[in-house]
Amino acid sequence: MNTQSLGRLKRVELREIWNSESADFTPWLARPENLAVLEEALGMQLEVEAEEKEVGPFRADILCKDLGTNTWVLIENQLERTDHLHLGQLLTYAAGLQAVTVIWVAARFADEHRAALDWLNEITDGRFRFFGLEVEVCRIGDSLPAARLHVVSKPNEWSRAIKRRSENLSDRKVTQVRYWTEFHEVLNAAGGPVSGNRKPQPESWMSYSVGRSGFTLDAATTFQKRRIQVSLYLSGDKAKLFLGLLKQQRDAIEEGVGCPFEWREMGKQCRITAYLENVDPEDESDWPRQHEWLATKINAMHAIFSPRIRNLNADDLEEGEH
Repeated sequence: MNTQSLGRLKRVELREIWNSESADFTPWLARPENLAVLEEALGMQLEVEAEEKEVGPFRADILCKDLGTNTWVLIENQLERTDHLHLGQLLTYAAGLQAVTVIWVAARFADEHRAALDWLNEITDGRFRFFGLEVEVCRIGDSLPAARLHVVSKPNEWSRAIKRRSENLSDRKVTQVRYWTEFHEVLNAAGGPVSGNRKPQPESWMSYSVGRSGFTLDAATTFQKRRIQVSLYLSGDKAKLFLGLLKQQRDAIEEGVGCPFEWREMGKQCRITAYLENVDPEDESDWPRQHEWLATKINAMHAIFSPRIRNLNADDLEEGEH
C-alpha cells in the first residue's frame, strides 16, 4: 500500500488573482492559451475579435467568432455571484451584436440565473446557444494558482452532439486534423507573430487573428485543385473600401511578402490570396515543405498587413473619390 501523503487542494479568492473584471480578468481570458481552456470545455474553436466591444452606450467584455460556424460569440465575465444586472446586460449585448452563442462566466451561479439560461436554451431554436460557466482558482500548498472552468448550463444535447461530431470523422477529416496539428508545430517553432496554440479542426482551412475585427488570416488546402493558399479575408460593409485602400499599396505589400497576390471582391467579403500550386495536401511526405511555405507566408502577411489594417480609415478613400 502506498502511504505517500498527498497535497491538499485549496480554493483561492478570485479577487486575489484578478482585482478587476475589465482590466484583469477579461484580458487574461482573451489570451489564446487561456481561451483554449474555454474552447476545450465547450468543444468550440474561438477567435477573439474584440475586447470591451461597444454596444450602443455599453461595452461587452469579449466578442469572438466561432470558426466552426462563422458566427458571433459573446462572452460576459463576472468575478462575483451572478446578478440580474449582468443577465440584462448579456441579453442587451447579444441583441445588439446579433450573437448566436452567449457565454456567461461567473464565480458562482445563482439558481435563478442558471434556470434562466436553461429556459433560454429551451425556447430558442438550434441556432442560438446559451452557456453558463463557473470559474474557480485553486492551488496545492505553495504552488502556482490554476484556474478551472465548470459548465453549469448548456444547450440540450450539446455534449452528445459534440461527441457524435468527434466520433464520426471521415478519413479526410482525420487527415485534416493531423495536417493542421503538424502545421501548428511548425508555426510555434517559427516563433512568428502567428501562433499555433489553437485547436486544429477537421476542415480544409484554419483562421488566425490579425488584430482587428472584420479581418482574418486563413491557411487553406484545396485537394481538388492540388494547391495550398494563405489569404487575408475582409468582411463587412466596408470590405471593398478597405480592399481599395490596401490595393493602393499593392507593390509594397507583394514585395514585402515575396509573392504576387490575387485581389478579389466577393459580395460583402474580399480576399487577398497567395497560392502554392501543384501540391498534394494528402501527400504526407510533402507536408514539411507545405507547412514551411504556409508558416513563412502567413507570418509575413501578418507582419505586412497588421500595421496597415490598424491604420485603415474608410474616409480616406471615400473622400478621395468625391
